[in-house]
Amino acid sequence: MNSQNQQNWLSQQTSTENIPYISSDFTESVAKVNKFVLAEFEREITEKQLYYHTKDHLMAVQQRAQLIFQVIRPYLSADVETIKRMELLLDVCAIAHDLVQIFIPHQPHTSRRREAGVSENATIEILLNYIRVLNQQISASYPKSAALFTDTDLEIIQEAIAATICDYDTTEQAIYQPSLYNQNISPVACIIALADIGSLGIEGIASYNQEGSLLFLEENPDIILIIKNQNVGTLATNNPELYENIRQRLLKRAKFQVNFAKSRLNRLSRELASLPADAIPTLTQTVFQYLNLETIQEIEATTPTNEQTSLEVLINFFEFERLIKN
Repeated sequence: MNSQNQQNWLSQQTSTENIPYISSDFTESVAKVNKFVLAEFEREITEKQLYYHTKDHLMAVQQRAQLIFQVIRPYLSADVETIKRMELLLDVCAIAHDLVQIFIPHQPHTSRRREAGVSENATIEILLNYIRVLNQQISASYPKSAALFTDTDLEIIQEAIAATICDYDTTEQAIYQPSLYNQNISPVACIIALADIGSLGIEGIASYNQEGSLLFLEENPDIILIIKNQNVGTLATNNPELYENIRQRLLKRAKFQVNFAKSRLNRLSRELASLPADAIPTLTQTVFQYLNLETIQEIEATTPTNEQTSLEVLINFFEFERLIKN
């Protein structure tokens, strides 16, 4: 979609006939943006066969973000209205941060990937354009309305979604979010980034493993039909090359699960550093309660990473049949 078509499309989304009322306060504006995002996201899920980037993920990030925010809230040096606005922006960013998923073209029986930052930047562009059109609709009647998103709001939203962009650490063989190492990062951006990849520390091993399984399904859609058609048992005989191909992809994911867990533990103290110091002990002990050595040891002990692990064992570990049926 080129920029002119995008602007026309966005204008249609926020035309007067599609707005039953003009937002009278910022809470209503946020609700309208969230409604738009969720409607667009539903189409994205269906069109791109998404298993991980679904509404469940958005809701999980929203809940994790709220847990973190409630801990740091008493330590924020801001007035009540600013803190309330921060919480509303946190909600927008949690709901909208994965609005667009753009995959790099890939060969058959290989994992489909996203180029770092491309999906996030597309998300930012669509979201901010929508908000600007919404602002125009509101300001046409109420130029100084409290319902308007300010330039500062837009900067915070952009920073927060950009903070979820990941890079790969070759030493740890795991992903991380570089923005978290900027001490000037806003609390909203820091919280969204932490919440986005915080399932292990906040929710524990079962949630962490399920996210890994869903992400594999999303990135390897060719395996879905094989499992649905119950062809795994005969694959070694009928197509040994594909059997080994899928086995190697799953083995790589299993090893990543272990390395990523270790990285989450190693990096937590540095990633919390920009938040209020007095809140960090509670965050470490209560919110990220599962991020400890015992958890890592359990993941290492239960995740099949042996080079000789069969495809059947790997598929059982990732529980694909259950997830596909759901």
